[in-house]
Amino acid sequence: MSQSAATENPLTLVYDGECPFCTRYVSLMRLRQSAGDVELINAREPHPLVEQLIASGYDLDEGMVLKSGGNIYHGDRAIHVLALMSGRAGWFNRLNYLIFRSRTLSRVLYPILRAGRNATLVLLRRKKIRPE
Repeated sequence: MSQSAATENPLTLVYDGECPFCTRYVSLMRLRQSAGDVELINAREPHPLVEQLIASGYDLDEGMVLKSGGNIYHGDRAIHVLALMSGRAGWFNRLNYLIFRSRTLSRVLYPILRAGRNATLVLLRRKKIRPE
């Protein structure tokens, strides 16, 4: 992606900054190398986009959100699009691409990953992003 395209269609990734898996995933991805500028937003910190997503009905406890231009991808769709964008540099991105390039496999595996995340947060005694 050219620098001008990256500027015209910036990427924003909203993720759980207290989830060890989410944080590690974001740090291992080399998205900036292949897609240009990416804004990373911790869903647990005050931010206008976080409030906008919640008001629009996105459950940030059920999945990360990728905003690309005018498109919003949540959960399994976000991880699928990220896999397609991230390139193949490094073992993690290659593995991520091989698994999540398939929309069907993303749909099947994401709930399992989310269940592991939720169980880990309970064990770590971390609250949900938006307690009910």
